[in-house]
Amino acid sequence: MSHTAEFGAASWELCVTVDQQNEAEQQKVTIRVAGDLHIGGVMLKLVEQMRLSQDWSDYALWWEQKNCWLLKTHWTLDKHGVQADAKLIFTPQHKLLRLRLPNMKTMRLKVSFSAVVFKAVNEICKILNIRRPEELSLIKPLGDSGKKKKKKELKDTVFEDVINLDIPQSNSASLASPGLYSKTMTPMYDPVNGTPASSTITWFSDSPLAEQNCNILALSQPNSSPDILAQMYQSRTLVDKAKLNSGWLDSSRSLMEQGIQEDDQLLLRFKYYSFFDLNPKYDAVRINQLFEQARWALLLEEIDCTEEEMLMFAALQYHISKLSLSAEAHELTIDGETDEIEAALSNLEVAMEGGKTDKLLEDITDIPKLADNLKLFRSKKLTLKACKQYWFVFKDTSISYFKNKEAGHGEPIEKLNLRGCEIVPDVNVSQRRFGIKLLLPVADGMNEVCLRCDNETQYAKWMAACILASKGKTMADSSYRPEVQNILSFLRMKNRNTTSQAPSAIECVNIKPECFVSPRYAKKYKTKQLAARILEAQQNIVQMPLVEAKLRFIQAWQSLPEFGLAYYLVRFRGSKKDDLLGVSYNRLIRIDIATGDPITTWRFSNMKQWNVNWEIRQVAIEFDQNVSIAFTCLSADCKVVHEYIGGYIFLSTRSKDHNETLDEDLFHKLTGGQE
Repeated sequence: MSHTAEFGAASWELCVTVDQQNEAEQQKVTIRVAGDLHIGGVMLKLVEQMRLSQDWSDYALWWEQKNCWLLKTHWTLDKHGVQADAKLIFTPQHKLLRLRLPNMKTMRLKVSFSAVVFKAVNEICKILNIRRPEELSLIKPLGDSGKKKKKKELKDTVFEDVINLDIPQSNSASLASPGLYSKTMTPMYDPVNGTPASSTITWFSDSPLAEQNCNILALSQPNSSPDILAQMYQSRTLVDKAKLNSGWLDSSRSLMEQGIQEDDQLLLRFKYYSFFDLNPKYDAVRINQLFEQARWALLLEEIDCTEEEMLMFAALQYHISKLSLSAEAHELTIDGETDEIEAALSNLEVAMEGGKTDKLLEDITDIPKLADNLKLFRSKKLTLKACKQYWFVFKDTSISYFKNKEAGHGEPIEKLNLRGCEIVPDVNVSQRRFGIKLLLPVADGMNEVCLRCDNETQYAKWMAACILASKGKTMADSSYRPEVQNILSFLRMKNRNTTSQAPSAIECVNIKPECFVSPRYAKKYKTKQLAARILEAQQNIVQMPLVEAKLRFIQAWQSLPEFGLAYYLVRFRGSKKDDLLGVSYNRLIRIDIATGDPITTWRFSNMKQWNVNWEIRQVAIEFDQNVSIAFTCLSADCKVVHEYIGGYIFLSTRSKDHNETLDEDLFHKLTGGQE
């Protein structure tokens, strides 16, 4: 301690480590400070003492011992609690980070290490031209400590090409942020083939990254070789899948606060499976990255599907791969652009369902119902027969069934309320099986009921009605007819085209079917047999454009029973054994860890409140009808589960006019950022 005329009070020497960008070694600088000196004054003294002419605007102080940034430059050292023994580092806030995207491409770019992850992802998505950044987050790669060294070395070289997006910026504190569309909403991509529209690219930004990002991210990448796919494959149980979700970063803390260092590798993934406003005109990059994430989830068997569904997905992949490699898919559309205002008005008319006034009025004034003969399957342990035909009537959100059509005016045998139930398709088009499995929540678990339809049309109508009823909607909703058409289109894609010519031997050799199916199905058939079945299924979609094929792939992925489920190993309060908790975009599911069967389902729509006891790390949730649950998370920190639930609640508040500005305070409040 010493008294100087400069400060007029006690002062001390503070040693600060300066991390310079152009020098490999760090430099230590000692300055004399007092407790009432603010952080901005400390940084000014450092710069004056170093006497180096460079841009220091992106630099900030990092307190190593407290693991925090000193970003409030008006706060004094005393208010922060900084003493002479503090280890401070004067370092840039934006550092290089290696990001592996959903399409398995690795990009090196500058990211803010001082902003919370929620803001950092927002900046990353601006660089990559991805709308709706609130749907994505960063996750640490799963460790390979238990794997053989040889396999680990191979896996590290699978995606060794790194695309460097680090270019000199006019302002080091700002990132390159090419815009998404012009003020008149002129699309940045061709709506048919999804390629970047070079004629309008100069309207958005003068950054050379813009066109480069579009070409790299908006087009599908070539498929990996079967050998690489086989090496990446790992047989995963539900417990193994629960470990995949343990690495999500906390959205309310910065990268440095979570131990991420410069040039570390993180994965950019769609975390919340609630995709809002997918528009082919503006979302070519977003749609392609969604397609790639879905594709890899199927190939690595992170999500299960039937053999018939896998062949449909393989046919779509092959079709998309052919279009992406063709000259037509890469050709930029320059001529024939429509007037901007006219295009914007046309898009608005479609979005507002213009020209369908009569149908909307019909939906509002009349609630339709379904009535038909269906077969009912029940568990054999019940008193009813395992299978029997009844007369079913679907009205509002309930299904009633009677002994026959004549008894339909009396009291039903049973009335099933579908609000909040789980809908699982049980379909095999080749075997003409069209089943709808209903998992109805009851006090002691789930009551399983299966309905069997006779044909595709009947199945599509009843399945669409069940899906809407589970969400609390009736068939009067405007989404009922599109849902029926989507289900019918999926059934047509699954249908094997027996009238088409058999694929040639040359086509079967060139297709490399092992690239389009998971190893489990690749081992089941010979290469020529598998190639023939994929080409046969591809005949149903041979005229489909590129972007539409990707959207169909995403929609089919969303229709899978396990879509969007993030698994966590938990211990419920009062239970003596571990269970799995499945968190989806609209519900929580308690799953038996031994059998994988769902035990109880709780809908977010019935949730009253949730909170965390941070002392014992226990999540407590209250639902309607005095239902409450509490659990501790074993496979990840409870904050990860808490943020998942809050994130989905946050996404449900979005609206069409919520384009660029995100309510960060609301997100942090709902995801536990105020801890």
